[in-house]
Amino acid sequence: MPLVDMRDMLKHAYQNNYAIGGFGLVSLDFLEAIIMTAELCRSPVILNLSEPLFHQHDFGLIMPAVERAAHHAKVPVAIHFDHAKKHESIVQAINLGCNSVMLDVSSETFPVNITQTSRVTEVAHACGTAVEGILGFVGGVEGENAINNLGEVVYTSSEEAKVYVERTKIDFLAVSVGTIHGRQPSRSTKLDFKRLKRINDELDIPLVLHGGSGLVEEQYHKLILNGVAKINCYTELSDIAAAVIRLNIQKSNKKGYIESLCGVKESLQEKIKLYMHLWGSAGRAAEVLIQCRPWQPVEQIIICNVESRYIQQLDTLTEQARKTLATIPGVRQVFSGWALSDSGQYRLCWRIQLAHADVINSYQSHPHYNAFYNQISHSTDPKKINTTFAATLSGTNHQLKESVTA
Repeated sequence: MPLVDMRDMLKHAYQNNYAIGGFGLVSLDFLEAIIMTAELCRSPVILNLSEPLFHQHDFGLIMPAVERAAHHAKVPVAIHFDHAKKHESIVQAINLGCNSVMLDVSSETFPVNITQTSRVTEVAHACGTAVEGILGFVGGVEGENAINNLGEVVYTSSEEAKVYVERTKIDFLAVSVGTIHGRQPSRSTKLDFKRLKRINDELDIPLVLHGGSGLVEEQYHKLILNGVAKINCYTELSDIAAAVIRLNIQKSNKKGYIESLCGVKESLQEKIKLYMHLWGSAGRAAEVLIQCRPWQPVEQIIICNVESRYIQQLDTLTEQARKTLATIPGVRQVFSGWALSDSGQYRLCWRIQLAHADVINSYQSHPHYNAFYNQISHSTDPKKINTTFAATLSGTNHQLKESVTA
């Protein structure tokens, strides 16, 4: 099953009164445990990558593994970039393969939150990417991610939420109704369900719960019945993994790194399985897939011939363009190469991978692209091919756009 559009995924959950887990991951052990459990439970799933948890790691190194796991999963998967603090981080996440993003400026004033989130929405939607907004402040008292969200809880206002969604055009809203990031202070955490109902009645869009670890079954059910379609969970998984590692070391302090990790994936799977059944996503994979658009990149191919006097000039252009085109939101990869033989009709090739078909318009109207293409047109034979393709699905060629310049 393909990586799918998270808007379709959460719309199905919202309309059918269940929630999909946004499970946080920081390593391959977490990634494999989440995917394996989702397949076992036949559940759609969201891979949640939180920017604050990657301060000590290169986010770009893990994303190829995350994307590959999503594309090869037997259940619908979406990849969400959580708690980004900068606009530049959002663009990087989209270009690396995330198909949903969230800018967390919840600690800012209401007008600033609207302005900055609106800017993200404009860029992300031009790339086909879903956007989660956050209004109110979900603080934290302990836990790995809570350290980045210290402070008192600020509850989401239904009146502000309506204005916020209308102005920012976000797809989902993370609300603050009493949970915290990290570990809940007790099993009897009080949640403001009346507030949540008012927000849901006003907005009628999927709502998101941050700080989803450690609530009781009745609370989850009430949250879901009042519009929560995505529940984030990381701290509990982190605690489970840490406990298994500590136990392994206690049994023998001579254990190596791999031996210390023994049993981590299995323990994570047990907890994830529990939540998939508790939140109602288990067994929904097939019906969700029918409702979801596949998420796949498209590729622009430009091939042309070059007069000998322009070869050195184009070599310089190639190096510059690789850098500038890669900064355009939605541009994933830039490849250029010369034909191995000079005898062919075409000597120069460009292959530019875009995150989604929706990127095409914003990409081709971007100043960096226009400067690049104008230089290519000036320095090459007028007879060139400029074609954009999507991957073949179910034996059908889904060519999106073709332009042959005579």
